[in-house]
Amino acid sequence: MERKRLTYTIEEATILLERYCVYQDRCHAEVEQKLREMHIIQEGQEKIILHLLENNFLNEERFAKSFVRGKYGQKAWGRVKIKAALKLKGISERNIASGFKEIDEDVYLYNLKNLANKKYNLITESNSYQKRQKLYLFLAQKGYEQDMINDVINPYFLD
Repeated sequence: MERKRLTYTIEEATILLERYCVYQDRCHAEVEQKLREMHIIQEGQEKIILHLLENNFLNEERFAKSFVRGKYGQKAWGRVKIKAALKLKGISERNIASGFKEIDEDVYLYNLKNLANKKYNLITESNSYQKRQKLYLFLAQKGYEQDMINDVINPYFLD
């Protein structure tokens, strides 16, 4: 079994980080974490990050767009959850707004309605109020906005 190396030259670390960024879009925080794991000194970290930025291996706007496309398209997350996740990664408001431009409103609403329909059919609760509450909380946990959730689930409970 091969053991992880404990030291890297700046050139070796730069090549490894280039590959790391090419594999999938990364944000600054992920790259900085990787550099810390590699035990690269602060001056070396700055030099490598500058190289990655100058050669477009590291681009936060591109990362935000890619992240938004993946989370709303494949995981059916709502804007609230996506924005919180991007903020945790240290992405700026400007880049978050740029990423949100990737959201197709029709697909977004379809995702919400589809999730609501599936969950509604799975909830076995007989009390209408509790069933509505469970459905609402599920959709809120997925990150959808309150007003959109209410618009989508109200027709289910028009008794």
